[in-house]
Order: sequence, then structure tokens, then C-alpha cells
Amino acid sequence: MVFAAGLGTRLKPLTDTMPKALVRVGGQPLLWHVIMKLKAAGYERIVVNVHHFAQQIVDYLSANDNFGLDIRISDETSGLLETGGGIRKAMPLFDPASPILIHNVDILTGGLSLLCETRKAQRDCPLCEDAPHPDALLLVSERKTKRYLLFDDEMRLQGWTNIETGELRGRTGERRLAFSGIHVLWPTIFPLLEQMPERFPIMDFYLKVCADCLIRGYEQKDLRLLDVGKLDTLDQANEFITK
Repeated sequence: MVFAAGLGTRLKPLTDTMPKALVRVGGQPLLWHVIMKLKAAGYERIVVNVHHFAQQIVDYLSANDNFGLDIRISDETSGLLETGGGIRKAMPLFDPASPILIHNVDILTGGLSLLCETRKAQRDCPLCEDAPHPDALLLVSERKTKRYLLFDDEMRLQGWTNIETGELRGRTGERRLAFSGIHVLWPTIFPLLEQMPERFPIMDFYLKVCADCLIRGYEQKDLRLLDVGKLDTLDQANEFITK
């Protein structure tokens, strides 16, 4: 699932006339970069949620014949549901027996291809359906940010902290790592998602259930990642894509 419903307020004035997903980097929309990465990794069904200038995204996908993939639209034009609510609404569009990979549309990374190559090559990879797996797996790395996820020494999620404000949610942990906006949910956790309200952030959900469910971090040591969330990151993004 690609999160593409956001208002993109930090990318104004570009997003005054288009959705964030269609802002171009390296000559192509952000959405194109994510879809091409997923397609190259072997994904065949993609769900894209839409809200802000939703029809532009629908038209863009249609004009490109969905890039030869089974692309389904989760329509949030009646109201944004945040990340957790967006997943909950889109659940009927997923295969109920398969894990779901979630990817923010404004995240550029080389890490996903590495993750998916590992998935194909190693039967003991935590993403493989026939291997023991957590209820959710969060791609994380050592990266400078204001907000961190906290894990124990077995990489089980314990809490969340904002080092700028000192806010702490949940419990402290031995490891402090930055979330990438890329994560995987397994069907074992779907029933709990269905019990949540219509609108909620997915991280609130993870923090709520992490004491009883296995929410793990997957640290990518060589993760190259750029959050294209602000105008001043667009030049960096073009350079990032070139490299």
C-alpha cells in the first residue's frame, strides 16, 4: 500500500494545484518512483489511498495503464483517515491471507530493494510468509531526527520519544532508532486493526498493542533514505535519485 492521500502542506505552493504524490523528482512523480521500486521487487498488487486532488492520481495511473500492475484505489476524499485509519479502510482491497507492505509516497530509499531481495533469496527472512514472523515489522535505521522508536535488545518495540520536547510514550528501550515510513503488517494483527476507530495514526496503534503483540524493528545498516516532505529537500531529492 502506498500512502498518497496527504495534503502535502510542507510542499506548498506546488501542492496548491497537485497532490504530493505527483510532485516530480528526477523528472518523474514521487508516486512513479515508489511504484517502479515495488514492481522491480516483484509486487503485483498495489493499493494507493487518495484524498487531495484525488482524481489527478486516478487519471495519472489510468493514463499509464497502471504500469501493468493490479493497482487499486482506496478513496478517502470524504475525509483523511490518517495512517492507521487509511490501512483499516483499505483492508478489503488486500489479500486477507498475505502480509502488507506499507510505503509512504514521499520516502525515497534504496533500502526497500535490499529488503525485497532478501525476501526472495532467504527463506528465513522475516518477510517470508512461510517463516516465523512478527505481527508487524518496522524498517528502521540509525538516523538523525527528533522522533525515535525505542526497542529492547531483541528489537521488540517498547516506546516512542521526541528528544526535542522530552516526550516519552510507552517504555524506554536499549535501542533508539528512526522509523523509515516503511513497514509490514501480517494478517495476525488485522483483527485488532478492525477494532480501532475510523481515524487514527498507525504508530498510536503499534504503541497501544506492542506489549501484547510482537512489533519488531528491522534495522537496515546501510539504509539510504530521504524524506521529500519540504521544498528545500527537492534539490537533495534530485541528487539522491541521480546517485
